[in-house]
Amino acid sequence: MDRQKKILIIGGAWISAALLTWFLYAKTIAPQTEKHVRVVVASRDMPLGTLLKGSDLRIVNYPERDVPKGVAFEAKDAVNRVLLFPLNANEPVLIPKLSGTTTVEGVSSTIEPGYRAVSVQITDVSGVAGLIQSNARVDVMFTRPGTMAEATTTTILQNVKVLSTGRLIPQGQTVDPRTPRSPVVTLVLKPEDAQKLELAKNQGRISLSLRNPLDGTQAAGGGPITTEALDPMINARIALAKKGRVGNTTDLNDPKTWQELTGGAKKKEEPPPKEPEKPRAVIDVYRGDKHVQEIFK
Repeated sequence: MDRQKKILIIGGAWISAALLTWFLYAKTIAPQTEKHVRVVVASRDMPLGTLLKGSDLRIVNYPERDVPKGVAFEAKDAVNRVLLFPLNANEPVLIPKLSGTTTVEGVSSTIEPGYRAVSVQITDVSGVAGLIQSNARVDVMFTRPGTMAEATTTTILQNVKVLSTGRLIPQGQTVDPRTPRSPVVTLVLKPEDAQKLELAKNQGRISLSLRNPLDGTQAAGGGPITTEALDPMINARIALAKKGRVGNTTDLNDPKTWQELTGGAKKKEEPPPKEPEKPRAVIDVYRGDKHVQEIFK
């Protein structure tokens, strides 16, 4: 074997030994570079029922092999949800341990302390044709039924927040899209306003008027609106009803009725007074044995 071949063999052996040594070092001694992912964790200890906000969460790098199943990778996936289990600081936030945004737990936790939620059954007309949605602002109007002289409408609450909207399912019925259901709007009120609304629900009809969410003005508290503000014919009917001279069946289109209301009814014409009789001149005329009186006007 010549000298050149010996050098090649020795060189190959050195290279192989160096590669083997590096491979063993990388696997056993050198620090391992493990892949990490960003996950959402709790920034503090939180009890059951906590409504999560942005300040309650933070994002950290977590080893990929230790990432639990169902973890939230973005804060928006957990904000405004309610904890169904207690959560410790730096513990990964798991989606299955959070309430849904439209579930009972999630909705009830959005009620601010000191307020109450009261539901109102409405119709498509009294509910502004379905334009009312969650977080909208409305005024509540109460209409008291009765005769034309008794019926009134009053704005009892202003600038009220809508918590949610839905449909009222009659008891005993299943959730079927073909089943007739009544619209229901849930309002967030102070306790005293909740009592007022509950009384109004049982005394008359409730309607909602939608307002601009940026409009926080409060209308001046005026008196109730009666039917006198609607039409002169209604005013006339009420006036006659108060006098007891006409019933609900009176035809206000009858000219005689309007003459009676306006005082324009024609009075019965009376004959002109007679002039007093003028004194008469009486002259006695004698013709022989005949006596005649002649009267001159």
